[in-house]
Formats: sequence, C-alpha cells, structure tokens
Amino acid sequence: MSSENLHPIFERVISRAEKERSLQQRARVIWLYGLSGSGKSTLAIGLERRLHAEGFTTHLLDGDNVRTGLNRGLGFSDADRAENIRRVAEVAKLFAQAGVVTLCSFITPSRALRATAREIIGAEDFLEVYVKASFETCAQRDPKGLYAKASTGGVKQFTGRDSGFEPPAEGDAARVIDTEVEEVEVSLARLLSYVLPRIQIS
Repeated sequence: MSSENLHPIFERVISRAEKERSLQQRARVIWLYGLSGSGKSTLAIGLERRLHAEGFTTHLLDGDNVRTGLNRGLGFSDADRAENIRRVAEVAKLFAQAGVVTLCSFITPSRALRATAREIIGAEDFLEVYVKASFETCAQRDPKGLYAKASTGGVKQFTGRDSGFEPPAEGDAARVIDTEVEEVEVSLARLLSYVLPRIQIS
C-alpha cells in the first residue's frame, strides 16, 4: 500500500489536550541516556514509582525490555541502533499523544540519535537527561556482567569500548545527573525536582 492510500484520522480522535485535562498532567517524554551501568534504569524505575505515588499516569520504556519484544530482531550495528531509537521515539510520541508521562531508558550513544528522538517526539516534549558515569566506574559496577564479557570479546560493538559514546555537547539542553559523585537517592531527588514542574498542571 502506498502512502497516498493512507488516511490518518488524527483530527477525529480525542485530543491530547482533553486527555491531559482528564489525567491532570502534562505529557512529557523523559529520555535518560548514558553508558550501560550508569544508573539509567535504576533512576527511571525510581522516578516512575515516585511519580505513580504522586498520582501521575506513566509508562517506562527500557532498552532491554524493548529488545525482547518490539525490537527483538535488531542488533547493535549503527543502522540497527538508529532503527531501535527511531521506533522507541515513535512509540514514546504515541504515549505523549495519549497524555502519558513516558520514561525512556536507552544508551542512545550519539548526539545524532538523540537529535532523531528529539525531532520525532518534539523539542517541547523531550526532556533530555544524561546519566553520567565513566566507563571505568560502570565497568566496576557491571550489574549485568556485560563489561566482563566484553573484555574477553563476548560482547561485540560494546558501547564505550568497541563503539563510541558522545556526551552532550556544551550548550545542549540536557540535564546532567552524575551518579559517580552522588548517592542514588540524591540523584533521584534531583531528577524528580527537574521533572515535576514540567508535568504538573497549575
């Protein structure tokens, strides 16, 4: 079927604004990124629990979870990474249109990939959070045993070792949460204070 045979019905469905009023929240996509082991998932899970306790309607998209379902056929080549992020961004955009606060936890190693996600979701809805920790610190934590496997060649195209990771450039809008220098609860509190004013309806 060609695109000329597609007939979107966006103008006929319940609007995002109506859904946000019903849910009493502003839909945003909080995109947490950083090296494996930096604390992205820990913070995303903690943030979702805090927001849920405050009465917000949320959904969490996590890299490993998505790769067991929606994106299970994708590998870790540059092309597959790009497609992984594109699909996730499109799904996050759908959740935002439904009025849901969506948390995304993905390595998202390059600025170009983050720019793609921002463009799909929309800059106003895209809250970029860099979960910062050095490769050495993440290797010491190694919660999934991936760094140990990568060191013996058991994981190919491992971010930070075989393929690069680009931190946000100076002047980027990213909020930086440095898990190397502060405890999880402190990082979580700072993240919550950043997110809450952006999703609350006055």
